[in-house]
Amino acid sequence: MSDKEHRVVVLGLGRFGSSLALELVSQGVEVMAIDSDSKLVQRYADDLTHAVVADTTDAEVMRQLGVDEFERAVVGIGTNLEASILTTAVLADFGIPTIWAKAISREHGRILERIGAHHVVLPEHEMGERVAHLVTGKMLDYIEFEDDYAMIKARPPKEAIGKPLGQSKLRGKYGVTVVGVKRPGEGFTYATAETVIERGDVLIVAGKVTDVERIADLT
Repeated sequence: MSDKEHRVVVLGLGRFGSSLALELVSQGVEVMAIDSDSKLVQRYADDLTHAVVADTTDAEVMRQLGVDEFERAVVGIGTNLEASILTTAVLADFGIPTIWAKAISREHGRILERIGAHHVVLPEHEMGERVAHLVTGKMLDYIEFEDDYAMIKARPPKEAIGKPLGQSKLRGKYGVTVVGVKRPGEGFTYATAETVIERGDVLIVAGKVTDVERIADLT
């Protein structure tokens, strides 16, 4: 990874922006964090590589800080829609190759995409969806990706217990792929057609959201 690729600028130090910036630093990434709130900047100044008080919507100020030289940027501004949109537009005008932006609604996210955000994150919405899947107790964990694709951690369907995966034909019947299996007291192992599923196993299952939900209903 080049020096440029090993740097990220985070604009907005609210809950999302600050936790993301701190996690990046813990992974050895150089982070420049910018926020107009001096108290927030002061709070995180000792933990981040660089923390600056500035107006993220001011293109000239951002250029003076060298933001236009970054290859990856994250807009963590959520509640101030105008600042979120204008900041994203500044980054897009700079031609930054990868822009992530937080949105508070799907409509907000669509606007951010139109003006140049390459990736839009809806943390509250996505967390709500994830918890909703877990509250029923049918899934042990749930992660949704783009294009209606998800990965879940769940108990095996009754019909698969005691059989090799290839024989249970879960892929053919339900359109899902069993990626890994965890036995009680053991770590996860990659699943193969010869893997025999036992009662008490935990499966990692991937596929379309509706398909993995259907598998979870069978457990």
